[in-house]
Amino acid sequence: MLWRKLLVPLTSIALVLSAPAGVNAASASTATTGATTGAASAAADFGASGPYATAVEVGAVTTLYYPRDIAQSGRRHPVIVWGNGTFAFPVVYRDLLLHWASHGFVVAAANTPQSNLGISMRAGIDLLTRRNADSSSIFHNRVDLERIGASGHSQGGAAAIVVGADPRVDTILPIQPGPLANINAVRGPALLLAGQRDSIVFPALVRAFYNAAGHIPAIYGELRGADHFTVVGGAGPFAAPTTAWFRLHLMGDQTARGQFFGAGCGICTDTRTWSDVRRNALATQIPATAP
Repeated sequence: MLWRKLLVPLTSIALVLSAPAGVNAASASTATTGATTGAASAAADFGASGPYATAVEVGAVTTLYYPRDIAQSGRRHPVIVWGNGTFAFPVVYRDLLLHWASHGFVVAAANTPQSNLGISMRAGIDLLTRRNADSSSIFHNRVDLERIGASGHSQGGAAAIVVGADPRVDTILPIQPGPLANINAVRGPALLLAGQRDSIVFPALVRAFYNAAGHIPAIYGELRGADHFTVVGGAGPFAAPTTAWFRLHLMGDQTARGQFFGAGCGICTDTRTWSDVRRNALATQIPATAP
């Protein structure tokens, strides 16, 4: 480690059916997206696409979003496991998951629309463990199983908290998490995101998780103007902070550190994007620059 149900309306299903071409949830084939911007701009602007062209592999239990040329990569790529909101599927969150893949992450998204127990998210870790050990797999020795994060939306956000108790998971990033979880067993730092205008998972529910997380560095961020569906169908304002968090905690990218830590942290001073930011005592003790 780098540091030691609520409902989504049926409109989300319509988004699955109308999602952009390139990802077919009923297919086991691989889809790809085009090349993205260079590494320098990725480091400077976490909301911009990363340096990797991306690919998608849809399986029975898990959909993988990953750097397209991972087999030729000279490095191991960290893992993010993802949980969907109620009645939703990975394709609903396609833009965000591909954004993370473009920054070099292997995203294992659980295909289930009922993710709260985290079982299918853990299965994604198990799948990548097998694929990493398989000499015939494109993922052979290309997955960094020592650096794993968990994220998800709504019910899947609660699942990310549940999965945070797994000793393999280094950090969690729940997005508008439902209430059916216990953060006391989470082992690594947490970034808990709420939407200012969320009328399904009220910001107070997310703050309750933050208030209970005194045993780990925890940050509460409330995105100005965001409702419960802002992240559905597009990465929107969630792209930059989530990418920066995972680049810092799973890749050791120190250019992202100042976004969250230090007296003048980026999300603390960006009042155009954030309507409320809170950091607990353990988070405020982390300096803006590495010791």
